[in-house]
Amino acid sequence: MTLPVTEALALLLHNLVLIVGVMIVLWGVAVAIRDVSFIDAVWPLGMVLLAAVTFWLTNAASPASLLLLALTMAWGLRLGIHLFIRWRRNGVDPRYARVIASAQDNKGWSFAKTALLQVFLLQGPLLFMVCLPAQLGIWRGGDANALAILGSIVALVGIAFETIGDWQLERFRADTANHGKVLNTGLWRYTRHPNYFGDACTWWGIWLIALSTGWDIGVASLIGPVFLNFTLVKWSGAAMLERGLKKTRPDYADYIARTSSFFPLPPRQG
Repeated sequence: MTLPVTEALALLLHNLVLIVGVMIVLWGVAVAIRDVSFIDAVWPLGMVLLAAVTFWLTNAASPASLLLLALTMAWGLRLGIHLFIRWRRNGVDPRYARVIASAQDNKGWSFAKTALLQVFLLQGPLLFMVCLPAQLGIWRGGDANALAILGSIVALVGIAFETIGDWQLERFRADTANHGKVLNTGLWRYTRHPNYFGDACTWWGIWLIALSTGWDIGVASLIGPVFLNFTLVKWSGAAMLERGLKKTRPDYADYIARTSSFFPLPPRQG
C-alpha cells in the first residue's frame, strides 16, 4: 500500500516538534536542578513516546505496526527506567559534567546555555532520527511477513542481551569487593559492551521490520540504526566510556587485549 509522502512528512514534522518541545521542558528541569544527566533516560523513553504517538495518530492496527510498537516499548521502558534509577542513585554523570565545564571554561557559556545547545536541543533531533524506523514502519504498517519475523527475533535478542548485560553489571558493582576491578565474566567475557551491542541489535531488528513494510521505508529510515551504531561505537558510547576506564581501571588494558570491543566473540588467548 502506497500512502502519500506528504502524510508521512506531516506526521514526522509533528513528532519532531513534539520531541523538541519535550526537550525544552526538560531543559527547564535541568536548569532548576543543575544537572543534565537524566538525558540518558530520556532517550529510550522519548522513542517510546514517538512510537506511541505515531500509533495513536495513524490508528495503526496492522501486525507490523503492533510489532514495532511492542518492541519499542519493551526496549524503551525497561532501559529508560533502568537509567533513571541509576541516575537517581549516582547523581551527576561525570561525562556531562565535563561537557558543561568545557563550554563554560572555553566559550564562557552559562550552565543554562550549555545545557540547551549542547544537550537538549542536540539530543532531541538525534533521538527523533534514530527512531525513524519505528515511526515510519508504524505509519506504513503491513503483515508480519518473514522479514518482519526475522526483525522481531533480532530485536528480542538485542533486548535480552542488553537486559542481561545490565543486570550482570549491576550485580558486579553492588559488591564492594569489586571496586576498581573490571567485569570480565558472563556476557562481558565476550564483548566489552554487551549493553551497547544489545541496543544496536534491537534497532537493527526494528529497522528490518520497517523494511518489511516497503523498501522505501527501509531506505528512508536506514540513517537511524546507522547513526546509532556510530554513536555507540565511535562517538558518545564505547569510545568515550573507555577513555575514562583506561585511567581508572588498572586491568582495563589487559581486558581490551583479550575481549572483543563490540560484537560478541570468544576471548583472545595470550
